[in-house]
Amino acid sequence: MTSATDALPPASQSIPSAPVPAVDPEPDTKDWTWVLERRCPECGFAAADVAASEIAATLRDLVPRWVSVLHRPDARVRPAPATWSALEYGAHVRDVMRVFGTRVQLMVEQDDPVFENWDQDATALADRYDQQDPVVVADELAEAAEVTAARFDAVGDDAWDRTGLRANGSAFTVRTLGQYFLHDPVHHLHDVRG
Repeated sequence: MTSATDALPPASQSIPSAPVPAVDPEPDTKDWTWVLERRCPECGFAAADVAASEIAATLRDLVPRWVSVLHRPDARVRPAPATWSALEYGAHVRDVMRVFGTRVQLMVEQDDPVFENWDQDATALADRYDQQDPVVVADELAEAAEVTAARFDAVGDDAWDRTGLRANGSAFTVRTLGQYFLHDPVHHLHDVRG
């Protein structure tokens, strides 16, 4: 997927008020697990710097920024044909929160679960992210964030090293899953200048 920052006009120019004809973005096939080892050069987030005990609070701190982004009058407007709008990014982040909330729950309740594959690009198309209501998405994102944050809050001190596997074989502990997960809402806030 093309980064929104690659396609945004300079700050001195205005973002178009009329919708840009949409083109399906290129699927994101990158393996982002490297964010557990080094700072993201695009958004500046350093996943490894977030202590396990801070994952839930960090997630909750992001919610007002996302709600604000989704209440912008231009939330539906794509900055370029193949770059998601703030609405589409917000719907994606909402769903990421739901998926990772389920994954952390599985890791706490089961030994070495293997996570079902989730095709984020297919979900965006099937669920018509571009046609959803930004205000509803904001509410749903806030709700999903709270559910997921509560699940991280409930992780016992002896459970942070429990493991799980992504379908592609990437291994996580509860701690690294949370750190990896947080990069998504942070990075996409950067994409939408939130």
